[in-house]
Amino acid sequence: MSHIVIISASVRDERKSHSVALYFQHYLEENNLATVEILDLKAYNFPIFEGTIKTLKNPAEQVLDFANKVKLADGIIIVTPEYNGSIPASLKNVVDLLYDEWHGKPISISTVSSGSFGGSQALVALQFTLWKIGAWTVTNMFPVPNVTTAFDGKGNPSDKAATDKLADAYIKELLECIRVNKQAAMTKRILTVVNAM
Repeated sequence: MSHIVIISASVRDERKSHSVALYFQHYLEENNLATVEILDLKAYNFPIFEGTIKTLKNPAEQVLDFANKVKLADGIIIVTPEYNGSIPASLKNVVDLLYDEWHGKPISISTVSSGSFGGSQALVALQFTLWKIGAWTVTNMFPVPNVTTAFDGKGNPSDKAATDKLADAYIKELLECIRVNKQAAMTKRILTVVNAM
């Protein structure tokens, strides 16, 4: 079974996007699609980093823990609100912290807003950044407009049937990308062994 990490990007007290992260956790676990862990940036409470993890002289244990969890994940779902037409500083901070850990990693994006556009500008900003560092961004997106009425604080959608239908297509594409990525990695290992003979 694949292991998916969900990054809950907002650190604000009044955040609503975390409800969407909880929804994905419930959806994946209830349908037995993957093992799941939420990496909540509010819980990590990272400082502003002055460089990448490779350049940090003595990275804190929680920094190494975060990097390792991202590296070991088969795929990632990033749930982010849109703040002022872009992503939160907390998310950009950890995206820039890592590099190799993102490279080639299947990543699905879910953007959230209190308005009717579902965080479309944050989507463009994040997708471009992830593309620049070599992540594999999954094409199917999961925008959530009017998040304050779309989900409650525990991750329950107001329209479960419609939300689950959208999540089904979204998650299926992520799982397919994970499958292809694993197959490519196995083929690469086999070719390395064969070429070494």
